[in-house]
Amino acid sequence: MNLIRIYGKTIPVFLCFLVFSSASAQIRLAAVGGIHSSDFIQSNSIPGYDTAFGKYYSTKTGFVLGVLAEIPLGNPHLFIQPGILYSAKGNQYEKFYDSSQGLVDTLYQEHVLNLNYVEIPLYITWKWSLSKKQENHLYLSAGPYFAFIYGASQSYQNRVLPYNGSTYMYNSGNEDQPVGEGTGKYKTTDIGLGLKAGFELGNVLLGAYFTKGFTNAYNAGYPSTFHNQTIGGSIGIWLNKSKPLNQPAVDSDKDGIPDQEDSCKTIAGSPKYFGCPIPDSDHDGINDEEDSCVYVPGLPRYHGCPIPDADHDGINDEEDSCIHVPGSIKYHGCPIPDRDKDGVNDELDKCPDQPGPAEYQGCPVSTPAIIQRAAFVAENVMFQSNSTRLKENSLPALKELADSLKTNPDLNLLIEGFTDNTGSWTFNQKLSKDRAVSVKRELVKLGISENRISVIGYGDSQPIADNHSIEGKAKNRRVVFVFQSKNR
Repeated sequence: MNLIRIYGKTIPVFLCFLVFSSASAQIRLAAVGGIHSSDFIQSNSIPGYDTAFGKYYSTKTGFVLGVLAEIPLGNPHLFIQPGILYSAKGNQYEKFYDSSQGLVDTLYQEHVLNLNYVEIPLYITWKWSLSKKQENHLYLSAGPYFAFIYGASQSYQNRVLPYNGSTYMYNSGNEDQPVGEGTGKYKTTDIGLGLKAGFELGNVLLGAYFTKGFTNAYNAGYPSTFHNQTIGGSIGIWLNKSKPLNQPAVDSDKDGIPDQEDSCKTIAGSPKYFGCPIPDSDHDGINDEEDSCVYVPGLPRYHGCPIPDADHDGINDEEDSCIHVPGSIKYHGCPIPDRDKDGVNDELDKCPDQPGPAEYQGCPVSTPAIIQRAAFVAENVMFQSNSTRLKENSLPALKELADSLKTNPDLNLLIEGFTDNTGSWTFNQKLSKDRAVSVKRELVKLGISENRISVIGYGDSQPIADNHSIEGKAKNRRVVFVFQSKNR
């Protein structure tokens, strides 16, 4: 074993190595000290020893002083705590002699054994937290220690009565004791077990400890063993800032990013966004990494973009029946229809099913007087409510219309039927056409060729008056006569 000398005493080289290696690897370093009751326990087989000598041995007060390191072992509660301690041990012998037994030369005798060691404990420590902030703990430690004797001495005092005098004499002093191998010497090393328990309150350590040597610490001249033993209390102070136990980092949202690095502690996220979810700048429910229109709300099926509007008519393609042709909402995105293809859209065309120039509002060219008279006739054609039956007072007007057709054989007639909004759309559509058919039937009776007359029903789709009044409804129950040239 390689040795060095400290203050004239022999210390193993690896002791210094442990000091520096543990200091560089430690998580915390504490200064510790304590007071203990020390004993140097002897066991032998000498008959009557305990009665004659053993009962006069007792404990002495000693102390311990040094540093303790703490290194985590992976488990949040488990640590290894190596240290370097100076420990004063030993025992004392004290005897008062009974003069009644004739032992009058020595009245009192005491000697105190002082054994000083440098100890290297290697504790395994388990801690239980006593507070949520992980600052206060209950601890329990156990582990071996390795001790190297630093010095051995014995102090003594006695009171005797010399044979040649009558005055008592008091003697005292201190004597170094031999250390090393051989009879009558205290051994250089000692190995034992240490136990300790207590509280860690912030940076302060308060506890109790017990140590027991396992090796024979003294070479007596007779069969025997000597073991060091201490029991005491200690106080310590962590020299660096107190930290919580080395527990796994708290991750409140379970996203794998510790709270101390997580900008969104309660919402799962990704490291790329510092623990926050992938952002959704336009708040459309599609994160920016999957959104092709980051700042415009959209739908998943269009990769975060709005529903497209290919013809830019303000009607999205999902609602547009004419995706590539601009139109209006009324016609589901298609242009206003022009059924007769005369260039006049149906909303402006008075004759949407018969071609006609715009100046005639989309109707075929006809004699203005006939057209004007047909409008008067139409106003006098009336039906019974919710019926295709003509009122009797409608017949004179229809006779006049038939006469006009007879005098203008180059004209055909389109009869348009309309209703008020009473009833369903389907009912009104059928009713309007049936009314036009009733007029046609009456005109055929009056001598007009059936093939000169066509009919169409518009239901309640084109009211000319307010359907909320009786008068308005009456006006909306009508037919319109449109004259058409046979040459067109």
